[in-house]
Amino acid sequence: MAYFPFYIDIENKKILVVGGGTVALRKIEKLTPFSPDITVVAPKICDEIKALNVKIIDRRFCDSDLDGAFCVVSATDDETLNGKIFQLCNEKNILVNTVDDKEKCGFIFPAIASKNGITAGITTSGKSPIYAKYLKELFVGILESMNENTTEVLWKYRPIIKEKVEREDDRRKIFEQLLSLCLSGLEPDEKTVENLIEEYEQ
Repeated sequence: MAYFPFYIDIENKKILVVGGGTVALRKIEKLTPFSPDITVVAPKICDEIKALNVKIIDRRFCDSDLDGAFCVVSATDDETLNGKIFQLCNEKNILVNTVDDKEKCGFIFPAIASKNGITAGITTSGKSPIYAKYLKELFVGILESMNENTTEVLWKYRPIIKEKVEREDDRRKIFEQLLSLCLSGLEPDEKTVENLIEEYEQ
């Protein structure tokens, strides 16, 4: 099965994590940089999770815990419970990730490469997480070698270029030239952008 790489805003959205061990911790650590509202439910929750900015429910999972959940991470070592959560989520149209059980996943966690305003998710569709991790590290190395302000520079001048240059092809050519300057180690200033706009301005 191939997985389509959606990029979804999860800020302040309720994510339920069932399980309180190291496996759950790893998933929570992947999620927290994106500021979701995480609730963890389990009868035993490790100190590392308790130290995080998450809501703790110190008991076994109840069906009502799914109420209002945007998505669910099932990270227990109880296959029967994981199966029940998967079934309930399917009935309620809630996406669920059952850790280490690809057949019970509506979504999977990619290897995340994030640097200088760029975030990439790399997956092998669950076939080889170690290969995905290797590719992630390669990509992070590429991002570290680039101008860290590139994304901000292109974003800064985007409104004025869209306003003053009518044709999409012309806007694309300007952005390509700005990107080339950034990648060469130069940071375009307003005068550079104005000169480029003048070449294409209607």
